[in-house]
Amino acid sequence: MVFMETLQQLVSLTGLPHVTWQMVIMWGITLLLFWLAVYKNFEPLLLVPIAFGALLANLPTQGLVNIPVGDHPGGLYYYISQGIHLEIFPPLIFLGVGALTDFGPLIANPRTLLLGAAAQGGVFATFIGALALGFSPEQAAPIGIIGGADGPTSIFLANKLAPELLAPIAVAAYSYMALVPLLQPPIMRALTTERERKIRMRSLRKVSRLEKLIFALIVTVTCILLVPAASALIGMLMLGNFLRECGVTERLSKAAQNELINVTTIFLGTSVGITMTGERFLQTETLMILGLGVVAFGCATALGVLMAKAMNLFSKDNPINPLIGSAGVSAVPMAARVSQVEGQKADPGNFLLMHAMGPNVAGVIGTAVVAGYFIAQMTAGQ
Repeated sequence: MVFMETLQQLVSLTGLPHVTWQMVIMWGITLLLFWLAVYKNFEPLLLVPIAFGALLANLPTQGLVNIPVGDHPGGLYYYISQGIHLEIFPPLIFLGVGALTDFGPLIANPRTLLLGAAAQGGVFATFIGALALGFSPEQAAPIGIIGGADGPTSIFLANKLAPELLAPIAVAAYSYMALVPLLQPPIMRALTTERERKIRMRSLRKVSRLEKLIFALIVTVTCILLVPAASALIGMLMLGNFLRECGVTERLSKAAQNELINVTTIFLGTSVGITMTGERFLQTETLMILGLGVVAFGCATALGVLMAKAMNLFSKDNPINPLIGSAGVSAVPMAARVSQVEGQKADPGNFLLMHAMGPNVAGVIGTAVVAGYFIAQMTAGQ
């Protein structure tokens, strides 16, 4: 009897009595995310931090997520996650993306900007679908951004308009970014003929450093004048690119490309995962968001391909391989690689990667602009 009482007392001091059935289910979900990241190599730099954060969120932790009370400080991730709540992490990710991205292919072939714009149709199609399913406009906007395949922008917009849906939106956005190589090819093949997939595009001209610097400045000024609400994302994206291209800030450019974006990715990913508690995540609306994410990606991919086919009706002397239209989503550079792989399946000697980078980087700019538009519309008059 004494032994049993002692044993019960010892168990009560552990976290075991606080384990719930929701936690156990979430353990299975985190294992799935780890499997996709580690064994399938689907966006491991993103999914591993998210999955580990989700695991921590579904354990009876102490000193990790608790809010400050009186003289007692908050938990570690109460402070780290302020990078999301204060809208710091997503713009810093954009700074690193800008430093990693070469806008030369877009400058050399500016018509590919239309392919990036067409892919944004998936955002608006999903926005309308979310409204039809009963989500509010403030919730439907960040759900729609999933179609842009842009995790940081989805988080940025969800935090501003629908913080209660931050976890499922972020997980859907990053999960589908990771699944681009599985989701896009069937749609690309269904909408194109073998002859179209074999189209070889003309080599791109060499773009000078001056052109790239002027482009960064023009995009910064134009986008912020048109959509001031996108200033943080566009400003950081183009700052990173200017650091890359100006030629006199190599140390800063490399810091943005490596240390800064890597540290921010760890904190952003785990902060997103830490919001994935079973009570919050295991809800019907989460499944609806995941379903809408598939629709978003499908629409964005299809619209990009169809836009390329439409453009070919007016440029028969210099046709576009429609496969690069799917790269209009802003999953850089994964979507461009998918275009390259599918193109080489039809013609092993065809090289579409650099051509696909044009719509790919246009998609990054386009998604940020659309997010700014949603913010301006939803917060007007506040």
